[in-house]
Amino acid sequence: MEIFSDVVLLSRFQFALTVAYHFLFVPLSIGLGLILAINETRYFRTRDQKDAAAAQFWVKVFTATFAIGVATGITMEFSFGTNWANYSRFVGDIFGAPLAAEALFAFFLESVFLGVLLFGRKKVSPRFYMVSAWLVWFGSCLSALWILIANSWMQTPAGGVLNADGTEAVITDFFAAAFNPSIFARYTHTVDALLIMGAFCAIAVAGWYLLKGKHTEFAMKTMRIGAVVGIITSCLMIVFAHSSAVVVYEEQPTKLAMMEGMYDSEVPPLYAIGIVDEENQEVLAPFAIPGGTSFLATGTWDTEYPGLNQLAETEKYADMNVDELPVGVVFQSYHIMVAMYGLIMLTSILVLIFTFKGGKIAKMRWLQWLAVLSPIWPFIAIQTGWITAEVGRQPWVVYPSVTGPEGVELLTADGVSVSVSNWELLLTIALFIVVYLILLIGWCRVVGRFIKEGPVNPKAKGQVPMVATVAPGADGAASADNGDAAEAAADETPMPKSFAATEVKAVAEVFDGKDPLPPFAAAEEAKDASAANASTDQEGRE
Repeated sequence: MEIFSDVVLLSRFQFALTVAYHFLFVPLSIGLGLILAINETRYFRTRDQKDAAAAQFWVKVFTATFAIGVATGITMEFSFGTNWANYSRFVGDIFGAPLAAEALFAFFLESVFLGVLLFGRKKVSPRFYMVSAWLVWFGSCLSALWILIANSWMQTPAGGVLNADGTEAVITDFFAAAFNPSIFARYTHTVDALLIMGAFCAIAVAGWYLLKGKHTEFAMKTMRIGAVVGIITSCLMIVFAHSSAVVVYEEQPTKLAMMEGMYDSEVPPLYAIGIVDEENQEVLAPFAIPGGTSFLATGTWDTEYPGLNQLAETEKYADMNVDELPVGVVFQSYHIMVAMYGLIMLTSILVLIFTFKGGKIAKMRWLQWLAVLSPIWPFIAIQTGWITAEVGRQPWVVYPSVTGPEGVELLTADGVSVSVSNWELLLTIALFIVVYLILLIGWCRVVGRFIKEGPVNPKAKGQVPMVATVAPGADGAASADNGDAAEAAADETPMPKSFAATEVKAVAEVFDGKDPLPPFAAAEEAKDASAANASTDQEGRE
């Protein structure tokens, strides 16, 4: 078949496969990073061991997701040199800086403070630990910024010129390249979508526990956090999505024409659903709002947009063959994304209302099931939005935007590696599918085990925190060899105001079924108590 011999198509499919798989874990990492940071902040304020268990639960889920996301991201970078060597030569001077910055300033920041979350809970102060959670999330958002700077430059080139022999884009202004015309709209749109994904995953976990009647207190707290984050980010998406549409209208007219199925110039209507008849170059739809798309992009109902046939006649877009454009794919992916947003808003509103209205969601099984299924909506919206953005700029891999530098463009067919054969591509695609399937199953099993276990307090499983050892009688306190002896010593002998003694008391509380404060918090409490006693003694002497 012709599809198995087309090197360009197979190279595109392979890269799309790796990106789509990678982009399954990126939204979860960034979205759940915010949920994790919020839970750590709650624990820092309350010092409640139930909140500590909830925070630790999200640390485990986040870490498993982050690890597999890193592994799949490396594969994508390798493909630039193997399958897309000509493309890498063309954009190398532009892409070197943002990709290096992503590794140096974002990935290292994220990784270092993730190490603190994993290994430093009893080794750093509670405040530093809480700040580390926010820095992990900030690092993931910063990483997304640098990656989107590179991707947005491909959509709307700036700050570069074509070299003398026309084979490479050379950077002339780093800041103009980094802050290209589409970066702000695309970054806010993308990151907000990822935060929606994280909120809905938290809602789904909470809904699952409510269905099973397990960890209900944790479920209701998580449902409230997810509902608040979900409704805020969903409402912000209206603004961010509008900004993205305006940028597409101003900079990428061929993409906008494909999104609305416009072959000829017209005032585009707004379709809810429809099918593109590519042979007859028309959209078959049961109903449409006349001028609706015009209003969304420009604020007026009568703005005429150029169609694909008219754009192909211009010098700038003369390389475009209208009959070969994937208009139907772009049209459907765009409208599916919009439809998913409708479900996102509906779900956000329902969950918000019935979570804060007396906690009624705890008894509404249909809404609990909707909560469990809800991550499907943002997942589909994210994937179809990515398809719209990337397939919509074809046949260019570096798009000749309206304000872009003259000649800085690259056709997709000219960006592939000439030395890669179709059989090598087919073999690697098959291997990727097998390996990625194994990784996905492994991730599902690990995260599924975390969810099955739930937010269990480590101390409830017999894990006693590190404490200082105090010999019996040295400070007037007995060693905690058993629960009765420790409790008797704690009741009969006043505990000295020292860190070590405070920790012995903490061990006694563990055996008694109580939840002690961690070492740093216990030390702070001992300090406060010591200061209060000293003040009382001084007053007595006076």
